[in-house]
Amino acid sequence: MRAAAAGDGPWLDDAAGRLVRPFTVSNGRTRPTVALDLMSQVRTTGTTPFDHLGPEHAQALDLCRAPLPVAEVAAHLRLPAAVTKVLLADLVDCGALTTKPPEFHHHPTDRALLEAVLDGLRRQL
Repeated sequence: MRAAAAGDGPWLDDAAGRLVRPFTVSNGRTRPTVALDLMSQVRTTGTTPFDHLGPEHAQALDLCRAPLPVAEVAAHLRLPAAVTKVLLADLVDCGALTTKPPEFHHHPTDRALLEAVLDGLRRQL
């Protein structure tokens, strides 16, 4: 077993992987209190949370100094998206993070867009 290096987050073991199971990080909670999409942007507000939060919360706050999508925060924390959403919702609830829904420049069911994707796929085959 190696000692955790800076930036490793939760303790890691070369053979076993993560020594702290992801759902212990969120105290077993599986549903965030705030609706977050994987592409939702989160950013710190500058407000310091009053409650004692875990190290993953602190890492998330550090990551979110600039706007980041939820999926990218999960990747940096090496946590499942469901767990990351719970942690980020905790930070939104205490006012430390703000969230912005993803912006789509095109309607996802726009017929012209879907036809262009289909034409591209046909050219690849």
